[in-house]
Amino acid sequence: MGAVALLAGMLVIAPAGLSAQISLGVIVDMAQRNSSAVKMAQADVLRATAALEQTIDAYIPNFGIGSTVGYSHGFPTGQPSVGTASMQSLVLSYSQRQYIKAARTNIEAAKLKLKDAREQVALDASTDYMELDTVNRELEAAGRQEAFATRMVEIEEQRTGAGVDPLNDLLEARLTAAQLKLKRLHFENRAALLAKQLAALSGMPAGSILPDHSSIPEIPAVTADAPRRVLPAIEAAGKLAESKRFEARGDDLSWRRPQVSFGAVYNYDSNELNNYSTYYKNFTPNNISFGLEFNIPFFDFSLRAKARQTSAQALRATVEAEEAQRQDDIQIATLADNLRELDVNAEIAALKQQIAEEQLHAVLSQLELGNGSETGANAQPQLSPKMEQMARIDERQKFVDALDAAFDLSKARLNLLCALGHMEDWLNELHGK
Repeated sequence: MGAVALLAGMLVIAPAGLSAQISLGVIVDMAQRNSSAVKMAQADVLRATAALEQTIDAYIPNFGIGSTVGYSHGFPTGQPSVGTASMQSLVLSYSQRQYIKAARTNIEAAKLKLKDAREQVALDASTDYMELDTVNRELEAAGRQEAFATRMVEIEEQRTGAGVDPLNDLLEARLTAAQLKLKRLHFENRAALLAKQLAALSGMPAGSILPDHSSIPEIPAVTADAPRRVLPAIEAAGKLAESKRFEARGDDLSWRRPQVSFGAVYNYDSNELNNYSTYYKNFTPNNISFGLEFNIPFFDFSLRAKARQTSAQALRATVEAEEAQRQDDIQIATLADNLRELDVNAEIAALKQQIAEEQLHAVLSQLELGNGSETGANAQPQLSPKMEQMARIDERQKFVDALDAAFDLSKARLNLLCALGHMEDWLNELHGK
């Protein structure tokens, strides 16, 4: 990914108004690198890994040294240690085994959450990128519509001035031109907002992203009947619930099973600042002790209460995982229903665009050839020049409508693809282009 970093660096030092075509794959990669959600998920993985190490390290003897120097008079109240070294570790704990399993499962959950965060960022970046590409094409069409409307106003001004058309036709032409200008401004504002959103996602300078339409892979026409995979978020919720169950089992064993610990202490004692040897015979400076400590719980209601608390947390986590699965089922059903409607809507918009193109060709032919040899009461009147501009405006409007319908369909397909757990396939195809 060195090329990605080089490209980002070049864009950072480039002038603010400079834009360059950047592929969707590069945008998605940079968005995943720049995302706060991804960075937080990565931090959670590191935290879970450290928690596992801490849990395992309870079996590794720790070692510490210290010193306590002080003066005493009369009967000594403490051990006259000048230097102390101590060591202790856990030897046997039924609870600790469960805590280690919980920590390992928690790492798996954290990694799955990281994967889900990366996929969600990729979905957001892909959607914004495709919408910006669509809006840019619509903006170009709106600019052409506005030019046609300006030409229509000029024609109506001439025809009204010559007394051919009434003033109302001129006012309607001006109204159409104003409405198309407003539409162009709307597209410009939408494009600017999407560009800022993509810049915020990818960390690139605002206004430096120009979508490359050829870099967008074709989204497969998925349906709700397609093979499903477990979503990383749902799998993470299941792992988290499993981790909580291990933790609850460990807390339950803490008041049911004994625990064995190892300890060792070395003291270097001195009689320089006290009269310890006056009261104790056989005073020696070097002293060491070590052994095993057995802790067998009998009545510890605080541990029993903690076990009930973690058991309730495990139950809650299990219910949350089940609810996440149910919500995904509902989302898939909703997306599938919407997708069928959007598919038909896109087909209708495409047909309307084709009809508008044919009507434009018919208008251009009639303007070029006239109404032929038709005469009499049933003969079609000669088309006015403004009809050409109206036909061109209508054709571009149907083109914009078709773009909107196609984008809505692509967005719904991509969301369904993600809900079915196939976002990784999309990312692989994306980076392969």
